[in-house]
Amino acid sequence: MPTAAHDAGAPGRRSASGGAVVLAATPIGNLGDASRRLTELLGEADVIAAEDTRRLQRLVHGLGVHPRGRILSYHEHSEAAKTPELLEAVAGGATVLLVTDAGMPAVSDPGYRLVEAAVARGLTVTAVPGPSAVLTALALSGLPTDRFCFEGFLPRKAGERASRLVELRTERRTMVFFEAPHRLAAMLRALVDAFGGDRRIAVCRELTKTYEEVLRGTAGELASWAEAGEVRGEIAVVAEGAPEAPPARTEDLVADVQSLVAAGTRLKEAVAVVADEAGTSKRELYAAVLASR
Repeated sequence: MPTAAHDAGAPGRRSASGGAVVLAATPIGNLGDASRRLTELLGEADVIAAEDTRRLQRLVHGLGVHPRGRILSYHEHSEAAKTPELLEAVAGGATVLLVTDAGMPAVSDPGYRLVEAAVARGLTVTAVPGPSAVLTALALSGLPTDRFCFEGFLPRKAGERASRLVELRTERRTMVFFEAPHRLAAMLRALVDAFGGDRRIAVCRELTKTYEEVLRGTAGELASWAEAGEVRGEIAVVAEGAPEAPPARTEDLVADVQSLVAAGTRLKEAVAVVADEAGTSKRELYAAVLASR
């Protein structure tokens, strides 16, 4: 039976210690997107764990907030070392506010390790929802939003990136990626190689900022655009899912069965294998194979 750590939608409801880990979404570009709850917690939290303390200082200055709590750096290279310290603070009754450079912590940003450890100890974990580059890009892309997946950053090495995209070639859901501007052209060209040049793509740049730009087109068109000049800013790429595969033709399935039989597989076994892969009737395929002889 699942257990509950008394997580709640508001920081006022806590577990026995009275403390909580609070994941707070920060603006992805426009300071006006900061919520009132975020502003209040930046001023009231006992501890603020920030991915970049310099960016945090710019944020609180822009919001006119004066944090009363202790501020510490919490990024990908310090997560392992500082997570126990933060857990002890929560266990002692402290509110630990986790913020990253932009958007929701733990989504392609530090935070997962802390949440996993807090849940394992039965400590309260809650969130202050807000801006999300993933959802903003998806909504603006013009591509289907009913089913989607987030793939984060693709591998930097060309071979590993190509292998990952081959795995995603048949993914039917809309896909959202992050990419660095200096790697965008190579990433889009890899999309063309893996998905084909006609797959619909949206490149979302500098979302919510002054120079926000969303370019929509085919993978081939946008790869050529990226290769033609220097791209700057924060980038999210949204890719259309794979089209539904056309139903296999009976003559092609018969040929597949005959190939397996020629390789030594018994007829009934060959029919079963091919029919299962194609999602068709074994009986009808078996009859078609016999009729072709």
